[in-house]
Amino acid sequence: MPTVPQELIERPITIQPGIGTVRDEAGAKVPEAQRFYDQGLAYMHNYVWVDAARSFHQALRTDPSLALAQVGLSVAYVELNRPTQAREAIVKAQALSASGAAHIKRHVDVRALQMAAEDSPRDASKLAAYRQALDAAVAAFTGDAEFLVLRGIAESSDPADRGQGSVAASIPYYQRALKLSPTHFGAQHVLAHAYENTGQMKDAEAFAALYAAAAPRVPHAVHMHGHELRRLGRITEAIARFEAADTLERAYVAREKISADLDWHYAHNLDLLAASYQYAGQMKKAEALLKQSFALQTGLLVQAVNKREWPAFLLARNRPTEALAAAQSLLSHPNLVVQATGHIESGFAYLAMNRPADAANASNAALRALRGAQAGQELAAIALEALQGEFLLRTGQRDKGRAVMESAARKWRSLPGPDAWSQSLFRLEALARSARAVGDWAFAARMAQLMLEHDSNYAGTHLALALVADHDGNTATAAREFAAAVKAWGSADSDLPELKIARRP
Repeated sequence: MPTVPQELIERPITIQPGIGTVRDEAGAKVPEAQRFYDQGLAYMHNYVWVDAARSFHQALRTDPSLALAQVGLSVAYVELNRPTQAREAIVKAQALSASGAAHIKRHVDVRALQMAAEDSPRDASKLAAYRQALDAAVAAFTGDAEFLVLRGIAESSDPADRGQGSVAASIPYYQRALKLSPTHFGAQHVLAHAYENTGQMKDAEAFAALYAAAAPRVPHAVHMHGHELRRLGRITEAIARFEAADTLERAYVAREKISADLDWHYAHNLDLLAASYQYAGQMKKAEALLKQSFALQTGLLVQAVNKREWPAFLLARNRPTEALAAAQSLLSHPNLVVQATGHIESGFAYLAMNRPADAANASNAALRALRGAQAGQELAAIALEALQGEFLLRTGQRDKGRAVMESAARKWRSLPGPDAWSQSLFRLEALARSARAVGDWAFAARMAQLMLEHDSNYAGTHLALALVADHDGNTATAAREFAAAVKAWGSADSDLPELKIARRP
């Protein structure tokens, strides 16, 4: 896994335009230190961890007594997989703030409590203590929007959440922050996440647009707007946003002379852009980006697991041998959850190749790996359940297989986040395809219905519905759904096989 070099984390940085503007009084002795602290804070709101750390280090060069810059480093170092340095930073912050202003000391204290909760994520009492400290800070500093944003984020059950997992209970805190500071782009950002996670897509899009306008040179800000446009069926606009983010990403790594592997968002944007191309039927573009993303190293478990989308794509393109080879390359990963993912995707490929015994062995190997994993099993558990269900369906245990596959489908649909939304749609499509392959048209109809509930704008949804209707002899419905698929694939590759099926007389 790639490690961000300390040289890069401490590399000098200048004041950057177009990243959003925030201010929180840090008690700096000179204005320059305050400016770099505020820039670091802005980068944290943007999830740009390397440049946040660089900005905090720059602030400390000017004012070594800046406790809040050490607080910021304690967050950035956690996100850069440097827990020891994160702890060292909070200890320094505590020493520097011991006799400082109450506002600064309160920020240091709540961050220390958050770190304690991060270290013991299953200890509910530590998360409760962190929330209570934030409640007290909000009450004591009624004009501090940063405390309100932090309190909203703390509604997540994960103490290490930075806002991506915001829930319905987070929303009032973010709204209060925006009443205090109407242009606070950090609050706009996490509010967009909260609305997205709770299915309020029009509100999510509105705040994501504000966030993108406030930070136009930040790839995540531009990319975030694409999340919501895609969910609203505006796929062409979403692709344009993801492409713009990709341009920003490539310019950044070239300008800073760093490897793309070191920027978590680089691969994340590639994945969503590729998924959007796949959604639009532009498979050649999707394939190139998925292959590129698959080759990138990552220090994040969720991104390593998401590399399963490359073998899944190959399988969807009816290339099971290639899918199997890609899946098996994951077996050498040091993390057991990623190994399990490799076994699971190998199992799907084996089933497509009519090798059920090999699929069973792959399923059992995945189960053993997940049982041995220390954390993250939930990232692969649903896919394993789907594999087990498809195995049952293909080996004559149809009723059991249907029940297990439907359970997996419902769990996929309940997952929050932009990656999960598109992945779930393609997984439902794969389940429908498997049902048709074994002649279980009733279950194929059920999966097509779940696809419709998940996303009625997707061309593949209409194709799945059309194929079922055509099989059942419902010619009017089949014609209507085939036509809807052709229309939705208006920008698809001209040789897309699915488009040829939809256009058949």
